[in-house]
Amino acid sequence: MRLVFTVVAAAFLSLGIAGCGENTQVTVYKQGKYQGKPDSRPWDSDSPVAELRGSKWTKGNQASWEEQIKNRQLAQHEHKRIYQ
Repeated sequence: MRLVFTVVAAAFLSLGIAGCGENTQVTVYKQGKYQGKPDSRPWDSDSPVAELRGSKWTKGNQASWEEQIKNRQLAQHEHKRIYQ
């Protein structure tokens, strides 16, 4: 019984010490250079739920994307949803 307690206590102690070993994270910025992923226009991406909700948003068409956003906004408006 004493051996089991010693092994369990040693395991908890080693896990506790391992959790305290945080490495410092240093970001090096270059002046005038953007390091991240370049952004694309929202209407140039595929709709992840287009097939599920029957959207008419086509990739690369800004007008259809804006219409989809407008319809989604109107569907979230309580008065429009209730009184239609």
